[in-house]
Amino acid sequence: MAEELAVVRPALLPRYTAELPGARAAVLTRLWRALAHEPLPWITGRVRGAHSLALHLADGRTLYGPHADPYATSAYVTGVRLDRERQVDPAGLMTALAVPHAAAFAAELAGSVASLALSRADAEHAKEWPEQDWAWEQRVTDGHPFHPNCRSRPGFSVAEQLAYGPEHRPLVELGTVPVPADECLVSGDWPAELRDGGRVLVPVHPWQAEHVLKRSYAPWRPARPLLSLRTLAPADGPHVKTALSTRLTSSVRDISLYSVRAAAPLSALGEELAARTDGLLHITRTLGAVSAHSPDLAALLRESPQGYAGPGERVVPVAALATTGLPEARGWLAAFTRLALTVGLRLLDLGVALEAHGQNLLVILAADGTPVRLVYRDLADIRISPARLARHGIAPPPLTGRLITDDETALRRKLFGSLVGGALAGTAGSGPALGAALSAALPGLPDTPDLRALREGPLPAKALTLMRLSPGTPGDQWTSLPNPLVLEPGPSDQ
Repeated sequence: MAEELAVVRPALLPRYTAELPGARAAVLTRLWRALAHEPLPWITGRVRGAHSLALHLADGRTLYGPHADPYATSAYVTGVRLDRERQVDPAGLMTALAVPHAAAFAAELAGSVASLALSRADAEHAKEWPEQDWAWEQRVTDGHPFHPNCRSRPGFSVAEQLAYGPEHRPLVELGTVPVPADECLVSGDWPAELRDGGRVLVPVHPWQAEHVLKRSYAPWRPARPLLSLRTLAPADGPHVKTALSTRLTSSVRDISLYSVRAAAPLSALGEELAARTDGLLHITRTLGAVSAHSPDLAALLRESPQGYAGPGERVVPVAALATTGLPEARGWLAAFTRLALTVGLRLLDLGVALEAHGQNLLVILAADGTPVRLVYRDLADIRISPARLARHGIAPPPLTGRLITDDETALRRKLFGSLVGGALAGTAGSGPALGAALSAALPGLPDTPDLRALREGPLPAKALTLMRLSPGTPGDQWTSLPNPLVLEPGPSDQ
């Protein structure tokens, strides 16, 4: 990356080089969290000492490092020791561990470090709060707060990261590819602007057109990339979610036929659910979706969250809250936590578990910074319980497949893992801060079985590193983290 940067943006090279040690520590901290808390089969024991944690490996070696706060976002791990050898680079550590699939994962970790250093090197540190919704998304440099692949962007050159990454503040020229209408699946209302006689014009990301579709496209309109990279905000009109068929963090970001078929019924369900939250939640509508019967050539048009802000209010992705200084203000984190749990638990009781991580969940702030309402976007990975919906007189959407389950464990994992272990933990920045916010927020919430499960049990979280090291196992894999309310070691720390 340094060699490419010296060609395409040489003035940035000194800052990139200066950011590399911090980027290594940030990714190593995320990796150490996984080693300390995930059910990795080649770790046979974990022993907590007075000042450190020892991980016993199946091959007889021992890995030593600091006690691992599973909710910490600071880069507090600058090195660990594998037997007598000190490791400061996460890719080097994974290579030295030499476990199954370590080589591929090590390459991803190296890419994550390099991309994170590039993001931080090119960051703007404006103190003024932006007015535009997309400008908030540009302030987030570090990506996923707990995934070692927080900035992994395989297949992107340095020039392409600078041209398409939201933290680099580019303007991306979206294009369209014409497809005969009878060869398309359309859900919802597809606008006349994106039709041409008997053809549907499918919006495409320029990276996708060049590297995956390998075909030309007609320029359509410029847009600002959002946190998800493949979703962009034009100057006016709805946001555009495009297919971007590369693996970012854990998933390949194409758009399945299932997602396109489900878009309209999910949007209708979202409107009905939002109406039952006493005005505390808005769910952005999906206006239209299209697929050329290929996950590589598909798009969704979705309402901008900005439309739900009143005079003087700002809509901020939860992932960007750390840039505001608000979480450090007295009582603010507890108020936000109470708002988020009130809404999340209410929808869970109704029958829908949101994937409410810091990218999908946004908060509407009053002029003085008070959190007043929430906005949720992207219903593509929620979980829906027909039985719970029916208990509340809500007709389940006409859907089958992965979104539909009545399994309470699956429903609670989806919400608690994303909202508490993701959005709230990432905002709090540490286990003690998260525990204090939960302790202040939970009293007064309706006493439901879901709330009791949150209060009394360990916290479910995706085993993100285990998933990357298990390429033959489809779907999510899970671990249990110590409950932040009690801050006692969980099973993985015994």
